[in-house]
Amino acid sequence: MDIQPMTLTGKLIRLEPMLEAHVPALARVALDPNIWQYMIYGQMGTEEDLRLWVREILHRQAQGTDLPFTVFHQESGQPIGTTRFMEIHPEHRNLEIGGTWYGVDYQGSGVNAEAKYLLLCQAFDVWRCIRVQIKTDLRNTRSQRAVERLGAVKEGVLRNHVILPDGFVRSSVLYSILEMEWPRVKCGLEARLADLGVTPS
Repeated sequence: MDIQPMTLTGKLIRLEPMLEAHVPALARVALDPNIWQYMIYGQMGTEEDLRLWVREILHRQAQGTDLPFTVFHQESGQPIGTTRFMEIHPEHRNLEIGGTWYGVDYQGSGVNAEAKYLLLCQAFDVWRCIRVQIKTDLRNTRSQRAVERLGAVKEGVLRNHVILPDGFVRSSVLYSILEMEWPRVKCGLEARLADLGVTPS
């Protein structure tokens, strides 16, 4: 697994290596409190909050555990969210996809499906991962439905998993996709994208 910054290009979106320089444009779509309601980082109420968060994620990248992306909308050329590979374990050929959020105008638009397709293709087809996992807040039923639509398998609930900045004790739902399940998941994602008029690259 050669974990280096890269650009992943689709029809609706483009995933570029996250940079601190992206923060001012990201802040234009990031400060809606609904975006961060279930995220472990707490609310991003100001551009400076977002900047500090991006710096933390870039620090993790420097340590080799994360590979973050800024999500750019192809039609407008504007950044509309972020996502990343995290908990990267090359020796075990597994990782997690997380840190995903989009501006409210782009939620439910097919952007997430294409982003997950691009990331999963990189993980399974290029890096030959044997497992990719995704976690979400137990309260976030919308996110759970989105992960289940991918075809990921629900493994269970991590009870009292993390303490959020506001003191709430979050339980997390754990999902995974294994290498032998990827062909089925890939076909399903390609069919969903085709229904949206998007032919995968």
